[in-house]
This record gives sequence, C-alpha cells and structure tokens, in this order.
Amino acid sequence: MSTGTIYQFNFPTVIRFGPGASQELGDYLKKNNITRPLVVTDATVAQLGFFRNIVESLKNKQVAAEVFSDIHKNPVKSDVYKGTDAYDGFRCDGIVGIGGGAALDVARAITLRVNHREDLFKYDDLIGGDVFVTNDVPHFVTLPTTAGTGSEVGRSAIIADDDTHQKKILFSPKLLAKTVFADPLLTMDLPPPVTAATGMDALTHNMEAFLAKMPHPMAEGIALEGMRLIGQSLERAVKNPDIDSRSNMLMASMMGAVAFQKGLGVVHSMAHPLSSLLDTHHGLANAVAIPYGMRFNIAGFEDRFRRIARSLDLNDERGEAVVQYLFDLNTRIGIPHKMREIGVKPEHIEPLADLALADFAHPNNPKPVNREDFKQLYLQAL
Repeated sequence: MSTGTIYQFNFPTVIRFGPGASQELGDYLKKNNITRPLVVTDATVAQLGFFRNIVESLKNKQVAAEVFSDIHKNPVKSDVYKGTDAYDGFRCDGIVGIGGGAALDVARAITLRVNHREDLFKYDDLIGGDVFVTNDVPHFVTLPTTAGTGSEVGRSAIIADDDTHQKKILFSPKLLAKTVFADPLLTMDLPPPVTAATGMDALTHNMEAFLAKMPHPMAEGIALEGMRLIGQSLERAVKNPDIDSRSNMLMASMMGAVAFQKGLGVVHSMAHPLSSLLDTHHGLANAVAIPYGMRFNIAGFEDRFRRIARSLDLNDERGEAVVQYLFDLNTRIGIPHKMREIGVKPEHIEPLADLALADFAHPNNPKPVNREDFKQLYLQAL
C-alpha cells in the first residue's frame, strides 16, 4: 500500500489510516458535537510530545479535553472506576482513547461504565454479562500508538480483578470505536524493546487466531496476511524503522485483532498469568511464550503450520521450522528465550499453571490443554 496517503477503510468500523490521520481528530469531534472529551491514555504517553500536541490542537479547535492517565500497565477494575469518576467530574460528553492496549482497554471499559453503574464484572462476557449492556454508551474513538494489541478495532476490554488478578472480558458490539484514527507517525518514536514486544503480540494474535478451532475462513485469511506483513516488517520496524515498516505493523496489528474474534489459544493463556501475577508486559509475555505454545500445537495440525510457513516465506514448511523461526526472530529483535530472564522463578510455576487453566483463551486452542500441560510448558520455558 502507498504510505503517503490517508485511506478510509470501513471494516470492522470506520478506519482513517495513514500518516497524519491523527490530525483529523479535532474537526471530527467538533462535527460530532463533542466539546468535552475525556482523553484516556497511560502515564508514559501523556508525557510525550505528540500527545501534548494532540491535546493542544484540540484546545485550538475549542475542544476542552480532560486527560486521564492514572492506569496500571495491566489494567485493573479500580482504574476504570477512577476514570469514570473523572468523566463525571469534568462532565465529559465523549471518550478518546490514545495509546496501546492498556489505555484503550481502560477507555473502552469507562465507555461501558458511564451508563452501566452496577459492579463492573457483572458485565463479564465469560458469564454472559454482555446481555446486561443495554444502555447507550458515549461517543468513543481510538488512536493507537503501538502496533500490537489491535485494541483500537476491538469490541472488548480485558480488565483484571485488583485482588485475585483474574482477567475478565467486558464485551459488547456497542464498545466498538465509532472511528479509528490509525496514524503510523504516532508509532515512529516507540523504543526498540516496546516495538519488539508489541510486534510479537500482533504476530501471536494472527497466529493463534489462524489456528483456533472455531471455523471462520474470513478471519483465517486476514490472519495469514497479517502474518505475512509482520514477517516482512517487524525486524525493520525494531532496528531501522521507516514509515513503510511502521505502517505495515500498524495494519497487521489491526488485522490480528479482527482475526482473533475467531479465538486465541494456549499462548495467551500462558501469557495472561505472567501479566496479572508478575506484571509482565503483555506483548513480552506472549513473545517469550509463543515458541513453546506453537510447538505444543504442531502434532495433528501439520497442514496448518505449512500454511503459516508459507505466509512467513519459510523454505522449510514443517511445524518445527515455524517454531525455530519464532526463536530466531526473538533473538534478532532482542526478546529473551527463557521466562527466567523476565522474572519467573520456580516457585511461580504452580500458581501460573492455576491461573492459566482458569484463563479464557485456551478453550479455543486447536487441542485441549490441561493443568499438567501448562505446568510442563512453563517448565520448558523457564
């Protein structure tokens, strides 16, 4: 695709894609009569020059943005409650999420809570809580600053319990952003470690979605193309970023999030407990776990791995070659191979296995995963 033009895609919502797309935000908000948006981001992004420029540009358009950035890197329920208090206190009339997965998940959860004030986890999709999302929600738009979660095009938010650390899914079609401003320029200054971790998160989304057992040929096609773009672009985006590699990664990230409506799998169920128990960055957790989870899935699904290998342009189409590619890619972009290098200790294995078994992702894995499987996977990865 040409990277010098702003395109509009209408899938799964309105996406304004291209360098400079973020500059359209102020006029868009005014056109939609939003004059006091709550801008939700994280503490790091809130200090960056491009974010300050966005907020300043809104003020120049007579849009009085209020910034909320008091969130954890792995969001918890109390973040959402504090954000809702900010929305109420500033008498806001819309929500703008700017950032990576954490900021966009909190923004989406605040969007839900504004007009749904019962306990937040009553709306947990895993217990059928989506049926209680019956009221309207505020106007909600997103601006991604990383190419990883694809949360900007999602309909769900993953929020953990402050005390138990168990992750819940808040879901409703109403939580899809009205418009996404996907501007690769906002990702240009991401440091290499963050680019690497978020890029591997996007690869994990595409790869697990392709393998997930629920049939969804359209999602599978999107996932294969997403993997191809990442294979072509991630290393360059980490080591020598240009607008082309950053654009491809941003597109592939959104593609992964669209594809994983088909489901995820064992890798995410290994990664989520690392985030909730040890506060590991979600993308880094996926990056370290993915070779081990993919190796677990090979037997019986060799044809699927052949198709993955072709998307990644590998000469060897065996499943083990895909696993070796993942290890090699991690090496090239600075991701460690072992969990002990990201703070996991032997005493963590048992609680990690418990949390992984309770996780929502692995029921869609192409083959069943039990607690002993998770324990052995963590031990292999340790």
